[in-house]
Amino acid sequence: MLKKNSLRLRIFLSMALLMLVAFSAIAAVMVFQYRKQSAQYHQERLIDKENQIHTQILHVLKQTTYPVETSYIPLIFRQEIFNIANIQNVNFNLFDLSGNLLKSSSVVLDSTKDSLQIPEEILRNIAGALDKRYAQQLEIDQRSYQESYSYVNDPQFKPIAILNIPNFENDTFIERNMEGSLYNLLMVYFIILIVALSLAYFMSKYITKSLKTIEKGLEKTRLLERNEKIILDSPSAEIGKLVAAYNGMIDEIERSKVQLAKSEREQAWREMAKQVAHEIKNPLTPMRLSVQSFQRKFSMHPQQSSETVNEFCESIIQQIDIMSNIASAFSAFTNMPAKHDEHFDLVPIVKRTLDIFNSKHIDFVCQEEQIVAWFDKDQIARVVTNLVKNAVQATAQKAEPKIKVTLLNKDQNVELIVTDNGTGIAQADADKIFEPKFTTKSSGSGLGLAIVKNIVESHGGKIQFHSVEGQGSTFFISFPKSDK
Repeated sequence: MLKKNSLRLRIFLSMALLMLVAFSAIAAVMVFQYRKQSAQYHQERLIDKENQIHTQILHVLKQTTYPVETSYIPLIFRQEIFNIANIQNVNFNLFDLSGNLLKSSSVVLDSTKDSLQIPEEILRNIAGALDKRYAQQLEIDQRSYQESYSYVNDPQFKPIAILNIPNFENDTFIERNMEGSLYNLLMVYFIILIVALSLAYFMSKYITKSLKTIEKGLEKTRLLERNEKIILDSPSAEIGKLVAAYNGMIDEIERSKVQLAKSEREQAWREMAKQVAHEIKNPLTPMRLSVQSFQRKFSMHPQQSSETVNEFCESIIQQIDIMSNIASAFSAFTNMPAKHDEHFDLVPIVKRTLDIFNSKHIDFVCQEEQIVAWFDKDQIARVVTNLVKNAVQATAQKAEPKIKVTLLNKDQNVELIVTDNGTGIAQADADKIFEPKFTTKSSGSGLGLAIVKNIVESHGGKIQFHSVEGQGSTFFISFPKSDK
């Protein structure tokens, strides 16, 4: 969960968690220590009471007129046991050496055998102890208490009885003292927590400020623009390494940009040369066909020579102008000739371009006598030439090739549709046909459709196609009639 939070919040939470863990650990140690001290206090208090009672019992034995024997213990301590209990503020019992109760300073409410006799195991523990003493920790009604057993000796140090002291523990004072200490500890840690969080705030602000500067630098990093290095005042060692790595990356980007620019220039020259060769070759083929057709027509119909020569010359001049523009564009270091848009009638331009192919398999359909649009004459001729030339090549193996060129006048747009019944385009090649240098023909350069797409889109138009492999293709071109 912490991974999703900001660095500043994580520092805050980590500091608070650290303080909480530290407080819990110290509180647990304090409670453990208080309980240990409490047990030690009750044990020492029991031993102290035991020694005082032994001293007073010995004093009574020395003062008594009865024989100092086990059987006379009840008589000797008939009244003295209560006096001693009042002085020491503790009840105790006297048993004979066999574990039978002789005298008690408290009223014996439970007269069962267990309460009137010491168990055999305890008697063995007393006899086996070096100091002839045995103590145990017990609990009754969820109240903890200790009791001790020790021999009572006569003035000649001979055991004559067993002293039993049950000491109920009163931890009220210790618990009150522990609660006070924990409260004081809580207050101290609360103050420390406030100080620590304040420190964490300023520390995180300092750290995140440096990181924010780095973040802004990373956001502004661009491959094709000049990038500024990050400069920080007195950064930490870690942040300094990060900044140094970023600045090193900026230097590497600048070097890469220089190399990339050089490589792009070289690649542009190569692509330009290929493109110019392709575009110059396109008009040459229909020009050759036109010349051959002219030769045949002129020899068969010499009376129509004037009209035929004029049409032939216009077609040849149009293709020559296209090549001239391409050559000029190459000299000016551009990929394509600059646009020279103007208002003109599309119908005769398209007809004239189709006449160059001189094919009876090409049908031109246009319901309008005139369609005026804002375009570049040369470039619309190149579009038609490239599309029709591709259609001619696609239908070359067909017994009955059919190519249909349709020109439609819409409200705001002009649509040019070129349909053929050729080989079609494979589904695997459909996404690549507009890529430069992509071609499915062994002799093609692969720039024709890429140039067509570039021309159409530069005039605000769109080009689409539909093709079925083995059945033919249809290319749809739409562009606005106006420059608005």
